Amino acid sequence: MRCASDCGVNMIISPNRDDLQRIVVLNPKGGCGKSTLATNLASYFALRGPLPALVDCDPQGFSMRWLERRSNQRPPIHGIAAFTKSMQVTRTWQLRIPQETRRVIIDTPAALEGVQIHDLVYGASNVIIPVLPSPIDIRYAARFIAELLLVTQLDRSETKVAIVANRTRKNTKSLDQLMRFLNSLRIPVIAVLRDSQNYVEAVGRGVGVYELPHHRAKHDIEQLSQIVAWLERRRMPQIEPVIRPDAEQAEPSLARHLH
Repeated sequence: MRCASDCGVNMIISPNRDDLQRIVVLNPKGGCGKSTLATNLASYFALRGPLPALVDCDPQGFSMRWLERRSNQRPPIHGIAAFTKSMQVTRTWQLRIPQETRRVIIDTPAALEGVQIHDLVYGASNVIIPVLPSPIDIRYAARFIAELLLVTQLDRSETKVAIVANRTRKNTKSLDQLMRFLNSLRIPVIAVLRDSQNYVEAVGRGVGVYELPHHRAKHDIEQLSQIVAWLERRRMPQIEPVIRPDAEQAEPSLARHLH
């Protein structure tokens, strides 16, 4: 296992396994819905099987509290509180990914910087960036996405990175402004999620909207399914940033192995 020790928490990236799809939900802006999106993806993959892993790197522990509320009658999700250190077991054991797991969803904290972003994105199969329809969130996203592309030297045509417009309301000026901004980035906007109470209810019950009664959650399920469909199509090799931001000089593509 490999951890990004530069952050305030010990953030696991992923083990060195070619059969894993590593999905990083990332935006250094707090309150943009990263944890809600991560838990709903974990819920979907739990329903589908095999056992998914949900890695919570955020010291606020939203995803782990969601898992605590989840009934043991529901399809299981392997939770990893990567922001804590257990005194009872080794770090390697604490951060283990079950052998049967094929998808790892990584919920990231706010206030990340270049080196930390680099270490989180390295080894990811896909990166999903949720953005809210507010002027502050748009400005923050513009700076962050520019830094992300610089840090990873990512070719946007490879479409390993995608954006989700989150908590939106139809026919509003704020949504129009957000979509104009997102469309200018040449990064795919794979879903527009509405501001729905179904997400609030699901969080309180430790479930995802896929697990709510279909007649009530139909619209939200349809929107989330666009993200799932993109992930199914984009099970690509891992992202390998060209150079760590704190390196003194350019080097060839990183060839580090995760342990």
